[in-house]
Amino acid sequence: MEALVPFVVLGGFAAVLGLLTWVARLNRRRGGAGTGVSGALAAYEEAFRATSHASHHEIRAQAERKAPTDSPDGWRRRRPRGG
Repeated sequence: MEALVPFVVLGGFAAVLGLLTWVARLNRRRGGAGTGVSGALAAYEEAFRATSHASHHEIRAQAERKAPTDSPDGWRRRRPRGG
């Protein structure tokens, strides 16, 4: 019975890792953590990496400045929400 303990522990560890991998894939597919993680990283960079924080804001400003382009048939695509 005691010989099975390491296998049970490793099996439980593998199950937890598998569950976390599944949650990460699901979260990436749905885009649920993008804003929260982005905000947390921006706060960290503001506190500990001042130049990186300034670059982050400049990159976001550049992304927001881009004008939408027409598609070949003349219709514009709608912008995705949250991005």
